[in-house]
Amino acid sequence: MKPTYVQHCDWGTVPNKRWRARAKLQADGSYTTESIELAGDLTQLIPSIQQEIGPTECALMGFDFPIGIPAPYADAAGIEHFKSFLTLLGLGQWTDFFSCATRASEISLHRPFYPFIPGGTKQSQLLGALGLPNIDDLRRKCEKKHSGRRAACPLFWTLGANQVGKAAIVGWRDVLVPAIKAGKNVLLWPFDGPLDDLLQPGNVVVCETYPAEYYRSIFSGPLKSKRRRELRRGIAPALLKWASRKNITFETAVRQEIETGFSHGDDDAFDAVIGLLGMLEVVTGNRRTCDPTEEKIIKLEGWIFGQYIG
Repeated sequence: MKPTYVQHCDWGTVPNKRWRARAKLQADGSYTTESIELAGDLTQLIPSIQQEIGPTECALMGFDFPIGIPAPYADAAGIEHFKSFLTLLGLGQWTDFFSCATRASEISLHRPFYPFIPGGTKQSQLLGALGLPNIDDLRRKCEKKHSGRRAACPLFWTLGANQVGKAAIVGWRDVLVPAIKAGKNVLLWPFDGPLDDLLQPGNVVVCETYPAEYYRSIFSGPLKSKRRRELRRGIAPALLKWASRKNITFETAVRQEIETGFSHGDDDAFDAVIGLLGMLEVVTGNRRTCDPTEEKIIKLEGWIFGQYIG
């Protein structure tokens, strides 16, 4: 079953850095990208699309923040399944989980995000407090370096331009946890099963994305830069040509944003669209990918949607 709506959210730690792009299934089986806009009220991202699909249609939502935890950390903390773990956060021994430690002495398995602010902080302090020997122990398999991409910043380290920890805190606390607690029809890929099994009537399927993972496919290689508008405008023809080959169309306003280099939302809106296109490539069967089968991935670590499993 193809999802009626495919939506991708490019994620940031502040509201004006969170943008979403959405496509709708057409009668001929193709998709049209119909909007790019600020994400808005995070607590309504999933409920609003649930109302639109009703009991007969389904939706796929991608978020550019980590969805899963490193297996070595999970083993140390006694966590057996990521989705069940999400429902515990903010409660009992996990009360302070979403609060970044301000000092190394505050770090624990139940409060692993560090540091709150820069200054005299080291990754070795985080590793020592969590009882892990190597920084790669805080990276999931899908985050480690491969031929087309450098290694991602470790989940719990919240310092630096490429850190993802603070984005994960917001995404888990304000989007995933409330939605999962509110209804059984919110499913996490791959934790709840293979994609085809999850795309059933009434379901909203949530997955993790990483726009940079799709650059090579869309632009035939990595991007040197996306920061300046003139650079985004310069690669617009390649993006539109790629979409045409994949039978993906755009509403007029969306196409104009692409052609003018994204005058609204800058590179955040750009990545919202790139992430959406990568998701559509998978959904339409045009991207070589598969569901993970490794137990630690489907129970704990998760996987980036569209990243090839070698």
